[in-house]
Amino acid sequence: MKRILALPLVVLVALAAALQVVTGFGAAIAAPPAAGPLAAAAAMPAAGAKPFKVTWLGHAAFEIVSPGGTHLLIDPFLKPNGKTPPEFKDLSRYKPNAILVTHSHFDHTADAVEIAKASGAPVISAYEWVDGLDIPAAQKLGGNVGGTFTVGDVAVHLVPASHSSAPSGRPMGFVLTFADGRSLYHTGDTWIFGDMALIQELYHPEVILLNVGGGYYGSDPKTAALAIKKYFTPRAIVPMHFATFPALATEADVTAAFKGDARLVMMTPGQTREF
Repeated sequence: MKRILALPLVVLVALAAALQVVTGFGAAIAAPPAAGPLAAAAAMPAAGAKPFKVTWLGHAAFEIVSPGGTHLLIDPFLKPNGKTPPEFKDLSRYKPNAILVTHSHFDHTADAVEIAKASGAPVISAYEWVDGLDIPAAQKLGGNVGGTFTVGDVAVHLVPASHSSAPSGRPMGFVLTFADGRSLYHTGDTWIFGDMALIQELYHPEVILLNVGGGYYGSDPKTAALAIKKYFTPRAIVPMHFATFPALATEADVTAAFKGDARLVMMTPGQTREF
């Protein structure tokens, strides 16, 4: 023991490093590695890449148009939605390549079936819920967490959400990966949860459509801001699911929680932004 203690400090440090490499001992207290150049490059759009378009329709409803022209409609709660502008309540305007529904609550599903019947678009959501819809079998694209559907030039990844879903199915979010490698994450209704770290690791979304409504139903703005700080490195944060009903957070609540974050993109219903 005395001989080991007498070894030069530099030798002891080298021995400790070797022990960690061989056995993993001490790894739990090691500092996390800094993001390398590949990680930084993954968060940036490719040079000369065509933008994708995001239109907020109010609440959690969005229309996404990919760089290749694929139209995706997410959580179409439109006609009963007091925040949806009148011109966007005309369901005949929607001709999506697919309709994505995060869970089966009315404020996410209200117009999904009517649009699906009129347009012939398939509905992507939890298997059990999709299976019970009154639409042709060919339009029922039911899946579960970990599943992926390809729609045009977009890969639609089904990821977890921490919420509920009634009368059937389960809550989920969607990560849309475009042909150039960029991705967008619609969180669905959710609270903060640890597996958000895996969503970042697997898909590194550069645009996040973030549930911030709080109230009785999910993450409030401060908790949503913590989720971004703790788990994600997006280029743009688009808040959603707020100010629709009295119990939800107000726009002032949202801007206060994200004060100083230059990545915050506050949209108004009916507005389209390019990313």
